[in-house]
Amino acid sequence: MLRHPDKFTAHALVGHRNSDKMLSLARQLRPSWVVMTDEGAAAALKGQLPAGVRLACGMDAAINLASDVDTDMVMAAMVGSAGLPATLAAVRAGKRVGLANKECLVTAGRIFMSAAEASGAVVVPVDSEHAAVHQCLQGHERGSVKQVVLTASGGPFRDRDPASLHAVTPAQAIAHPNWDMGAKISIDSATMMNKALELIEARWLFDLPPEKLSAIIHPESIVHAMVEYQDGSALAQLAMPDMRMPIAYAMQAEPRLDTGISWLDLAKTGTLHFHAVDHLRFPAMALVQQVLRGEDSLAITLNAANEVANAAFRDGRIGFMQIVTTVEQVLARVDDRAVVTLDEVWQIDEHARSLAEEVIGA
Repeated sequence: MLRHPDKFTAHALVGHRNSDKMLSLARQLRPSWVVMTDEGAAAALKGQLPAGVRLACGMDAAINLASDVDTDMVMAAMVGSAGLPATLAAVRAGKRVGLANKECLVTAGRIFMSAAEASGAVVVPVDSEHAAVHQCLQGHERGSVKQVVLTASGGPFRDRDPASLHAVTPAQAIAHPNWDMGAKISIDSATMMNKALELIEARWLFDLPPEKLSAIIHPESIVHAMVEYQDGSALAQLAMPDMRMPIAYAMQAEPRLDTGISWLDLAKTGTLHFHAVDHLRFPAMALVQQVLRGEDSLAITLNAANEVANAAFRDGRIGFMQIVTTVEQVLARVDDRAVVTLDEVWQIDEHARSLAEEVIGA
């Protein structure tokens, strides 16, 4: 947005607790509104915002601004299921939505994409892998797709002996070789649970059956995804690993925007490597096959139980390999059923979290 002030202006910025960061952004972007979902953070900003920038507090304010008539596009990047209500409001209002929130589709994919179809909302993924698939599908008949292949870095343990993973510490799991993503997401990468969640996302984003979705290890993170077609061709999207590219694509696909990222020099990069996913090292990738072939309740449960288990590992309550086994045990205790309302989503989510705590405490 700062690179292209002639094309974009900020109508509203929404944050949670980081009032200092929000104040800095408000001074840079001069939005009409700032919303903090945390009351204390909103209080800290009173009287501090630039002239003309209005302040609001709470999720209801975020929902209202996401569907506001003056909002043309919503960049949905709230972490976790907390981002679902506002993003769904934007979709129901027919907005262009840049989707950087996995939980919207993992927990409510059927509801979310049905709402987009009904309203005419344009949903463009911001995850680099899904943005790559989106680009590779343009101009092609969906029925001719044989396989969508998401790439994965493999995290810090892609070459490690699976038998040694029981001794992994949180500090080792957080040390991602390619990205600085924060503790929770870095651990999801180490277990490859993030890729499992991305496969569920792809199911809903691109309306594809489970048998047409797969993943491959690609340590360089240059190829972000591939789409294989019935004629034997495979289209891939390549770029340096930099999130500015998929963000810019979501904001304006045509004509393309200058992002400022480094140009891809394949001669300098040299060799690109690809490896099959080892299910012994990454059991989450075997587990997700069951979820993809099931109904919505399984995906909601997978996400919720993983969040609890991930946090428990970071707190030293369980071992690294127990993250996925905890999720597996919770999945075995829930009904496999379709979900049609947000109330059902929240109920299943809460139940799964409770079951995960039971499993961890047993």
